[in-house]
Amino acid sequence: MSVFEEIAAILHPMPEPGAVEPEEAYSTVCEEIDEERKETAEALKRAWDAADAEPLLSAIACARARKEAAEEEIRRLIAYGREFTLPRPYTLAHLADAAGMSISGIRTAYDHGHVAAVANAIGRTSREWRAKDPTDPANEHASAS
Repeated sequence: MSVFEEIAAILHPMPEPGAVEPEEAYSTVCEEIDEERKETAEALKRAWDAADAEPLLSAIACARARKEAAEEEIRRLIAYGREFTLPRPYTLAHLADAAGMSISGIRTAYDHGHVAAVANAIGRTSREWRAKDPTDPANEHASAS
């Protein structure tokens, strides 16, 4: 096996027997994963040939990018659950359990940017935001004269 094929096998592991439902689909799933492995190995080889991209480091960087994207997705979903759901927000405990975070982590997991992204995505504004956006010029206090 080449390094490209080995990395592809790590990125696309085969399921254990009995892990696929219905069991009759197991061979089909394995064939699909084998095809994904071949495509990934070829893509890694092409990147190596074209730009001298080191395959393992490239795979790690791609995995990190997917992880960061998933974390941002979780932050937007938490913002939705806390700021947009009606008649009341999801509890911190429920969101913490679903996200694998602590309650205090949920409180600080999202910010005004996440709320704005959710508002833009769903086309409506949030309930009243729990804190003022410090970057909003309308929230600056006039100094006493």
